[in-house]
Amino acid sequence: MFDNIISFIDRHKSFILTTHDTPDADGLGSQMVLAAILRISGKTVKIINSDPVPKNLNFLIITQEAETWNREKHLSFLENSAMLVLDTSEEYHIGIMRKHLKKTKEVFTIDHHEPALRKNIPGFIDSSAASTAELAVELACYMGIELDPQTATAAYAGIVYDTGFFAYPRTNLRTFRAASKTIEWGTDPNYIYKHMMEQSSYYAVLLQKQALTNLVFYVDKKLAVLKLSREDFKITGADFEDAENIVNIPLRAKEVEISLLFKEKESGEMRCSLRSKGRVNVSKIAQVFGGGGHVAAAGFKSSLRMEEIFKKLLPIIESRLVE
Repeated sequence: MFDNIISFIDRHKSFILTTHDTPDADGLGSQMVLAAILRISGKTVKIINSDPVPKNLNFLIITQEAETWNREKHLSFLENSAMLVLDTSEEYHIGIMRKHLKKTKEVFTIDHHEPALRKNIPGFIDSSAASTAELAVELACYMGIELDPQTATAAYAGIVYDTGFFAYPRTNLRTFRAASKTIEWGTDPNYIYKHMMEQSSYYAVLLQKQALTNLVFYVDKKLAVLKLSREDFKITGADFEDAENIVNIPLRAKEVEISLLFKEKESGEMRCSLRSKGRVNVSKIAQVFGGGGHVAAAGFKSSLRMEEIFKKLLPIIESRLVE
């Protein structure tokens, strides 16, 4: 099953691991697992991402080894290494690291997202898996490698993040097997839950309140739309990452099938998050705008204004909802 990954590992001595911009628990967790696998295999490894680790994921302790790209510090290492891209197969989604792909000895991906229509990075893509961390754990087991408790904890965090704590459509027996293996290796599920679900800042709660004041329903209440402007972040004092779980709130209503959240960064760039209860594949919608993701969770970014995006987006979502 993983022969092409192992062949890639065998071909090189030095590796850079990277993931999509604005890294999440699945990208970071799978990075930690692959770093452990590579080091146990006698390889040299650096984790280098376009963006720093979000503060809410510092508890994974990946910040001790995850670095943010620095040309002076990393270029010579990059030119003598192969690059392993985790949790995305699209060049477009790895930020500044995209500019350096051709400078490496070889590029390979391990991913579980649905391949987009655009050119993908070659490698191992299994869209039947619930998370890339799940694939990473399976690879470790396939290679007979036992992970240390800290790495297993990061893997478990990736699994529960991308499955909504085992609630999203792709969660199955395979997912639980990978999760239970991390528990065998020392993961504490309650520790993960508390840090991921019960450690939001006071400002994040204020941001939720602000977002809900802007909540509007469309398509006979099947679509919920939330908007957070730069001004909303300033008013509440919240960080951009504090908006992480707000998009899921409207899905609690039985009428809502899709939730859409617009988040405006300080630079003016718009981030759009889509969530679905499963009947509508929001990954296909996100791909229209250059993004991607899962059937039930996807997103994209755009330089257009919020109103312009929504004008184009609403008819597409409406057509999917009435099918």
